[in-house]
This record gives sequence, structure tokens and C-alpha cells, in this order.
Amino acid sequence: MIDLKQLREDPDHFREAARAKGIVVDVDRLLELDEARRTLVAEQESLRSEQKRISKEMGPELGRRKGRLKKADAEEAAVLQREIAELEARPSELKALIQGLDERIELVEPEWRALWLKVPQPPASDVPPGASAEDNVELRRWSPDGFDPGTSFTEQKGFAPRTHLQLIEQLGLVDFERGVKMAGSRHYVLVGDGMRLHQAILRLAFDHMTQTHGFTPMSVPVIVREECMVGTGFFPSGREQAYHIEESQRGAGHDLFLTGTGEVGLMGYFADEIIDRERLPITCTTVSTCFRREAGAAGKDAAGLYRVHQFDKVEQVVIHEADEATHRAWHGRMLGYVEELLQQLELPYRLLQCCTGDLGAKNEDMIDVECWIPGRGKDGPDGRPLGDWGETHSASRLRDYQTRRLNLRYRDEDRKTVFPYALNNTVVASPRILVPLLEIHQQEDGSIRVPEVLRPYLGGQERIG
Repeated sequence: MIDLKQLREDPDHFREAARAKGIVVDVDRLLELDEARRTLVAEQESLRSEQKRISKEMGPELGRRKGRLKKADAEEAAVLQREIAELEARPSELKALIQGLDERIELVEPEWRALWLKVPQPPASDVPPGASAEDNVELRRWSPDGFDPGTSFTEQKGFAPRTHLQLIEQLGLVDFERGVKMAGSRHYVLVGDGMRLHQAILRLAFDHMTQTHGFTPMSVPVIVREECMVGTGFFPSGREQAYHIEESQRGAGHDLFLTGTGEVGLMGYFADEIIDRERLPITCTTVSTCFRREAGAAGKDAAGLYRVHQFDKVEQVVIHEADEATHRAWHGRMLGYVEELLQQLELPYRLLQCCTGDLGAKNEDMIDVECWIPGRGKDGPDGRPLGDWGETHSASRLRDYQTRRLNLRYRDEDRKTVFPYALNNTVVASPRILVPLLEIHQQEDGSIRVPEVLRPYLGGQERIG
């Protein structure tokens, strides 16, 4: 949620931000409604002040007039009786006026709030312009010794790579048929070493964040109220991607939604609180099951384990004092944790600076991490995929966009309440990470070499298959 004071002072900045992100929002209408609401609220506050003053002064004032009434002649008595009646009627008149203004404010507020929630966080000044992910800019890449994404897998390894779909079928790691039977398309069952590998990666990532980097482990709900989704910026713009549980239709007081990331619970945990400054920065991590409808997702590169409706994710969140330099520094550190993990897993990856059109509503900056997947991309002359990058992580800077929506604050050195800044980043999401892991570490005989860092979580197992 953006600062309305800033919007009033520089509406063109927010018009340009919405245009750059490809988000349609009527800023002029919002300003019109905001002015109308502020006028009504100011009038209401003035009447409430008068109401308090009259409430305080009316007793003594009535007493004085009624005292004079006892000694007044007929003409003066008539005047005093009229004044007494007016004084006694004024509280009811003020109450009616205030209620009328309440009704007028209630007519304005739904549209005013809906438009306010739609105004996106402006991109940081150094985010490159662009319309879509096609305009993102590569920052850097890393590959383990002996592997180069610029050279074909076959040339480097001496054999043609199998896709992860071929590997999991040969090794019996995933059962798609029964997953679809139970729950429909994009569902699956991890079986045997497939499930063990999935759990090993999650445990490695969780230990990496909590034991190596000192993040506080937390469990959070994955079924939340609508307010939590709105507060974290996933509604209204991402509503079509969330699974909706219509509890209100069954007599409950509110509907619920399945979360698509642990970020929702980690941030929602602190909603409507004023945090002691000494607690900052807050660094926390969770392992949670995530649910996404993936509406519109299709194509060869979305098949198999790459884009599914249910998955597990280790997420990291940082909340810190409102400071630009600190915000950027934390962004780099959180990306560094992921790079360490991917290097331990021996997976080639690259970092992409997202352009303005690929940021989404809530981010002022976002860097995607993509792993090299041999079985992805266009087919070569032999009919086999040539390999391509696939997104596995996203690291976002949100400034105070989420904390404003959540009403999360801290007190600064002057005891003034301030909205802190927040960031989030995937540590690992599985089973998607299994796609590059299986394909990069496949052997000519169809087995999978287990990276050394995962072996302790698999009882020392060095190979799958």
C-alpha cells in the first residue's frame, strides 16, 4: 500500500509507476475520492469536537439559564426557555449530523479503498524499463567446474540428456497418473527416493537458514483470512491464483484462502503490531506447503514437476528499520544465501534483474534466480531439447508496501511510529528444484549422482538408481 500523502504530493510519480508496471488504476479518481473523504472526515471531526465541548459545558450552562428563569419576567422567560430548548436539542442534532456524515463516508470508502489497494509500489529508480520477462537483464551466472551452459550437454558429458520426465519414470520417483486420479491435472505423488530427495533438499535449505545463518524457524498457517492476503499484497491483483475456501457459505463468519508462499504467514504474523526497535531486524524462515492455481500456465516447459498446484517451499523474510541502504544490503545478503545453497547443490544458475513490467504490484525491485535445465527449451536438429534457463527463486524488495497494508510499525529513536521495510526470497521450492537437480546430475546409465551436501540427509546414499 502506497503512502497517500506522497500520492497527493506527486501523483505523476504513481501514474508513471502504474504505467511502467502495466497496471491499470485510475489515479485521478482515487484523488477525487480521497479529497471528498478527507472533507467529510474533517467536517465530522469538527462536529465531534463541538459535541465534546457541548457535553462538557451544557450542564453548567443549562443550570445558569434555569436559575435565571425563576426570577425572569414573562418576556425574558420566553427567551430563556427557547435557549434552554435549543441547548437540550443540540446534542441530538449533532448526533444526527455525524451519523449522516458516517453514511456519506461509507458510500465513498469502498471505491476509495479498492483504488488505493490497486496502486502499485513504484519501481526503484535503477530498475530497467521493460514490458515483460523478455526484457529482464542478466546480472551474473555461475557453473560448477566442468560444466558450461553455453555448450551442449551431449558435448560435455558424452551422452544425450534425458528430461526429468524420462528420469523419474525410469527410476520410479514420481507417480503422475495416480496423482491426477486423486486430484486432477498438475498433481503428483513423490515415491521412494523421489520423496526422500524432496525432503532432503527441504531439510538442507532449512538448516542452511536456521543453523548457518541464524534465521528464526517458524511454522505458519497455510490457510488464512482474506485480510492476510490483502495485507501481504497478494490480493487484489493475484486473487485468481489463490484457492478459495468459501466457509461463509457453510455458516462460518469468514472465507479462507490457501497461501501460495510462506511469506504470507511470516508477514501476517506481525500484522497490527508495534514492534520494539531493538527487535529489528527480524529474520525468519519457514517450511510450508504452498498452493497455486497456476491459471493460464501451459506449454512443454511447464510440464511435469516444473509447474504444479501444490509444492513445498523454504521461505526467508526480513523486516528491518526504514533505511534505503540497509534495504539494498539485505537484498544482496538474501540472494547470497541462495547462491551458497545452489553452489553446494552444484547447479548452474544465473541472476536476472527484473524489468519494470515484470515486478508485479508489490515489489520495488526483484531479482530472479534461474537454474540451467538441459531438458528445457527448443528442440535441436535431433529432436531433443537444447536446454534453457528456468526460474527457481525470486528475491523481492518491498520497502514499506506490505507493512503499511498490514499496519506493522516500530518506534524510532523519537518514539514516532514508522513502517519498517520488508524483503522476501525463496530459499528452495520443491519439487521444482528436482527438475534441474535430476537433469544436471544424471549419469549415462540413467542413475542420478547425489550431490555431496545432500548425502547426510539420505543416509550417505551417493546414487539414485
